[in-house]
Amino acid sequence: MSTAPAHRIVLASSSPSRLMVLRSAGVEPVVSPPEVDEDAILGELAAEGADAGTVVKRLAEAKAAAVAGTVADSMAGDAASGAGTTVVIACDSMLLMGGELSGKPHTIDETVRRWKSQRGREGELVTGHSITALLPGGGTRSATEAVSTVVRFGEPSDADIAAYAESGEPLGCAGAFTLEALGGWFIDGIDGDPSSVLGLSLPLIRRTLAGWGLDVSAFWNRPGRAQA
Repeated sequence: MSTAPAHRIVLASSSPSRLMVLRSAGVEPVVSPPEVDEDAILGELAAEGADAGTVVKRLAEAKAAAVAGTVADSMAGDAASGAGTTVVIACDSMLLMGGELSGKPHTIDETVRRWKSQRGREGELVTGHSITALLPGGGTRSATEAVSTVVRFGEPSDADIAAYAESGEPLGCAGAFTLEALGGWFIDGIDGDPSSVLGLSLPLIRRTLAGWGLDVSAFWNRPGRAQA
């Protein structure tokens, strides 16, 4: 038997890594992937000459807005969700290296190309977070911030790069790498927040919620205590 959390988190993402981070931290979120035209947004931002932090924050904001509106509409007739605060979290990550910003490689060939270019070098993984709290009384709070973490890439062989790309694991990952799975073999170290490298910064979310008077433990799914 488990104790239901006082509040809930809606993860506006289909990322398995972000879901894993929240589950490992005691939260079972509602998963609601957003429908956003990222290419259109990136095109507008490129025309504006936006920096890396602005790019990932703007993408995260668009994703949060796409989901928060739907969640707010559903809360009106959902007594269970209305019992506490619902927090919508959306993120977007990109790798900044040599002044170039890159997202997901999508293809095996592009993954191989990137890894041959980035092995033995350092890059900066920049993750934008857009956090919206839908309060029981109908009000909202929102915050957007970016977190940067330095990633030191190892020097995998050509054979390892090819095998990693062909596994399919890095194709949908910013920077063409993962930290928690096969990609962990090829990351020599990081400087900064490890959870942000997985796509979602727990410290940033904790600080944001605390600023709104919300304890992260109120979002945990915990086993029920035995009665004496």
